[in-house]
Amino acid sequence: MRNPRNDRVSAEIDGSPAERTCILSGGKAARDEFIRLAISPDGMVLPDVHARAPGRGAWIGVSRDELEKAIQKHKLKGALARAYKGAALTIPDDLADRIEAALVRALTDRIGLELKSGRLLMGSDRIAQNAREGKVEWLAHASDAREDGARKLDQAWRVGREEEGSGLRGVRLPLDRDTLSVALGRDNVVHLALNDSGAAQRVESQLQRLLHFQGQVSSRQDGTTGMDDEHGAAPAASVTTN
Repeated sequence: MRNPRNDRVSAEIDGSPAERTCILSGGKAARDEFIRLAISPDGMVLPDVHARAPGRGAWIGVSRDELEKAIQKHKLKGALARAYKGAALTIPDDLADRIEAALVRALTDRIGLELKSGRLLMGSDRIAQNAREGKVEWLAHASDAREDGARKLDQAWRVGREEEGSGLRGVRLPLDRDTLSVALGRDNVVHLALNDSGAAQRVESQLQRLLHFQGQVSSRQDGTTGMDDEHGAAPAASVTTN
């Protein structure tokens, strides 16, 4: 990835505060809520969801639908052209696909790391037991999980947290059991739970970025990690550089 020589794309440089400013709307948000776009040596605009590519880049917080409209109307190209002082840039036709795939990979990689660390629980019986004992910090179900199975685990979670009647339930992931099974190297992964609050926050951060890009909004019912699957409108779009 590169940045055109001597071009200053923003007043914010490396080491600046985590907040970023939108080059389209002027809005501000934490960089962790955005997706970074970086420029390859040949001028291709590519997703850099872990923000590790060298040089400066553009940060976007738009949903997929909003991004595709911005590309179609040449708004993204115009904003990048202004930021990079007219340097030759190419926005791939499948940029939205690349971003979503990268966000899915970031989420499943994060879950995989929690599995290796021993913080991830799988299997209905194991999750139910830990949930009833108050040892579950975060609960999730594959998108194609059976409703009765998810409901039983949700109830066990509420019992263990002494929140019966609260409506607290695990999140429905935007990933089906096949995707989870392949990502985690296990057979028939349908339900997931985390027994550590820090792990829950790390996975939640990746999940929220993916849900937002897909145009979904999930409400956290326990104030930290519990979410429901009632989705509303996507948050406002924003793009910024670093």
